[in-house]
Amino acid sequence: MVAVETYQTVAEAAAGLGEGARYLGGGTIVMRQVNYGDQGFHRIVRAARPERGIGNDVQGLRIGAGTTMADILAHAELSFLHPVAGQIGGPAIRNMATVGGNLFAENPYGDMAAALLALDAQVIMAGGQTHPMERFLADRKHMRGLVEAVSLQRPQPGAFYYRKVSRVKPKGVAVITLAALIRGGEPRVVFGNMAAAPMRAHAAERALGGGVSEASIAAACAVCTEGLSPTDDALASAWYRAEVAPVHLRRMLESGGHS
Repeated sequence: MVAVETYQTVAEAAAGLGEGARYLGGGTIVMRQVNYGDQGFHRIVRAARPERGIGNDVQGLRIGAGTTMADILAHAELSFLHPVAGQIGGPAIRNMATVGGNLFAENPYGDMAAALLALDAQVIMAGGQTHPMERFLADRKHMRGLVEAVSLQRPQPGAFYYRKVSRVKPKGVAVITLAALIRGGEPRVVFGNMAAAPMRAHAAERALGGGVSEASIAAACAVCTEGLSPTDDALASAWYRAEVAPVHLRRMLESGGHS
């Protein structure tokens, strides 16, 4: 039997966490674990008033951890994230899946986490601590506390690129997720499902440092899998992922960015 404890705020729920507890946001991760008989926890903690919605802070846009994919699709100000949210599951999943939960989704999920890493987002914890997305994703299994929101700057029109490679259309899980932010001389290129968590492809970033051109795209594709470590699963082998990653990186960059 799994006990459920409800607190008013995320900060109070964070204080109520402990050994054998999981936080329930939208439920797309935790309830699957419950249904499959996961014995790793015996308590579920939830917040009656999680931060949900889009606002502004000193970094730019602030997206509450309780914001769902459907919420993102309803906000014109987040149009650059519509291609990401719109390809996460079907309507029922998008109505439940939250931004905060997606940061902890393991392969082959976590498409929004890959996009937010490319966008150089910051993770804001209940209590006020802030972590760069790259550090958070690398250490997420050891993070303590609860995510309250993420913060990011809105990209310039056409600067954000995204592509999801799936065997099932329109709502299949990703074989590979790709995202990039091309701004000035500091591009960010991210692959999902090419390591245990979404990772930046630093070699590809260096190749794109001068901007997107036919030559720089070719150079980036030639080195894009350096430092990544894809694995085998039911969707694809590590070999297949490494082979098709340059193909889809080229297609993403040649297709142009999102507004």
